[in-house]
Amino acid sequence: MKKLSISVSPLYIVLAAVLVLPPFLDPYWVDLFNNIGLYATLAISLNIIVGHTGLFNLGHAAFYAIGAYTAAIINTHYHIPMLPMIPLSGIAAGLFAFVVMRPIIHLRGDYLCIVTIGIGEIVRIALINNIFGITGGANGIFGISRPEIFGYVIRTPHQFFYLIWAFLLITIVVFKRLEHSRVGRALNCVRDDEIAAQSSGINVASYKLTAFVIGAIWAGMTGNIFASKMTIISPESFSFWESVIMFAIVILGGAGSIEGVIVGSLLIIGLPEIFRGLSTSRMLVFGLAMIVMMILRPRGLIPPKLRRYNLNGLIKQDASS
Repeated sequence: MKKLSISVSPLYIVLAAVLVLPPFLDPYWVDLFNNIGLYATLAISLNIIVGHTGLFNLGHAAFYAIGAYTAAIINTHYHIPMLPMIPLSGIAAGLFAFVVMRPIIHLRGDYLCIVTIGIGEIVRIALINNIFGITGGANGIFGISRPEIFGYVIRTPHQFFYLIWAFLLITIVVFKRLEHSRVGRALNCVRDDEIAAQSSGINVASYKLTAFVIGAIWAGMTGNIFASKMTIISPESFSFWESVIMFAIVILGGAGSIEGVIVGSLLIIGLPEIFRGLSTSRMLVFGLAMIVMMILRPRGLIPPKLRRYNLNGLIKQDASS
């Protein structure tokens, strides 16, 4: 008689622990978990570019901004509810990524990193200069409506908690499926050895562009939720520092690991708030902790598992790296 074995991923244990917390916490701490959920979603969308494809991107906040501003402009001018516009925010950010990344997708390493920084800054400066007269300039856009579900308006941090973490759960499921798909395996091949991937028939440029567009779509949709949560957005919300935080979450947690990204978000977004009383030294301690971690665990706190595939493309064996 075969023994029944049940394996539970630590990721789902962490998620289950977080989901039962809101009734026992005051709004401040619930709002902190809301921020952790938003950054975790953004970092997972960046992880498909940095972790799975091996491309540097320090301008991810630009796609986040495009999604947020698209929804905010349409909502304040035409009074269309925010939640139905989540797909539109993603499409706008994805189209923007396709247009700006296609001419430069052949760049590698430091060159691509510098160009993505430039794209992020160009978007931020364009928003400050009130491009086309619709972005509100440095003051941003006010009066964005709260999200509604069947006439029920989401207002409090506790209500936003379940919206944000439900979206995070959907994100995890989608990107887990993508990770094990043919596209996901092709992206990993591009990351591991670009020349070998091209020799085996993989269109490297096309898959790199696909990674950027997928990441941008998800960042744009997250921007929609952020805009409806804040009801006001400005260029300061999408600065270069935001891209650095997303990048640090991916690297600290483990590039290519969704579990690592969740833990990285808890640490990078959660710990600075816990130690806010030590405001004069917390960033110094945080920087030193990052350096120590990179020396002791250069692949991140929870590095991705190495997977072996047989000829049918099925997972044959998982092994910790």
